[in-house]
Amino acid sequence: MPADSQGQRLIFPRPRRLRRTPTLRRMVQETHLSVRDLIYPLFVMEGEGQKVEIPSMPQCYRYSVDLLQEEVARVAELGINAIALFPVIPEAKKDENGRESYNEDGLVQRTVKAIKQVRPEILVITDVALDPYSPYGHDGIVDEKGQILNDPTIEVLVKQALSHAKAGADIVAPSDMMDGRVGAIRKAMDAEGYFDVAILAYCAKYASAYYGPFRDALDSAPKFGDKKTYQMDPANAREALKEVALDIAEGADILMVKPALAYLDIIAKIKQSTHLPVAAYNVSGEYALIKAAAQQGWIDEKTVILETLTSMKRAGADLILTYFAPEVALMLQ
Repeated sequence: MPADSQGQRLIFPRPRRLRRTPTLRRMVQETHLSVRDLIYPLFVMEGEGQKVEIPSMPQCYRYSVDLLQEEVARVAELGINAIALFPVIPEAKKDENGRESYNEDGLVQRTVKAIKQVRPEILVITDVALDPYSPYGHDGIVDEKGQILNDPTIEVLVKQALSHAKAGADIVAPSDMMDGRVGAIRKAMDAEGYFDVAILAYCAKYASAYYGPFRDALDSAPKFGDKKTYQMDPANAREALKEVALDIAEGADILMVKPALAYLDIIAKIKQSTHLPVAAYNVSGEYALIKAAAQQGWIDEKTVILETLTSMKRAGADLILTYFAPEVALMLQ
């Protein structure tokens, strides 16, 4: 037993007492990850009987509507309460003004209705942006100089959001980062009577290199330039708080940070600045890194997945969009 120079026994704190057994560790655990925290992103494509694996995202698939219905029913049985839809739009249906995005018989609109037929209780979140519908792969309308036009884009985003609400979406999620789009969407939905359709605003969406596999999945990579004139600089933190304040003032109901893992500090700052729910997007690149390392046998995949998602919860995320959702639901059982 440690003693001082006079032979007196030293008394010092022993934090290890509460780490001694699994029961003690569980009892004092500060952060808890639950299946109720998870939102499952899904890719939908045209056709029937189609399930196509995404090469850069092992065990993630593009589904035709019929098989996506089955996948939604499967994950609902695991306790997953919410899904986020992302469409794979054929080139023939893309145009410079994104008209297909607000087609009432479009892919997303039909998919929302189909999901509600089999699982009406599942929360359906729809992506509101033009990049899947644009031949240029940008989130907005492009002029002849290659500039992304803010206000004309908002006009299309409003139509898109309204068409999703009409189809039965519970939450619309503008991911485009155009200035003022949250307020315009909220105003338009309220005017049409869609008071209960919530807005999950991508408040802090960074111009990140972690999106590569997602863009492969949707074939939505920009055909020229980059997205740095509308997505945020990865070096900026105060700017995220400004974006959050603007989106709250415009009527956002949930605040999104994307990506998550390299931006835990941003999640924490936003959580401290608001009482609204904060969502984190565990993006495709983060998913692919873990899957690739696990395939090489370099990491314990399940442990790393849980540690990664727990870090997002610890930082302050109330909700996590993650392609790991079904795997995590099974682990947590």
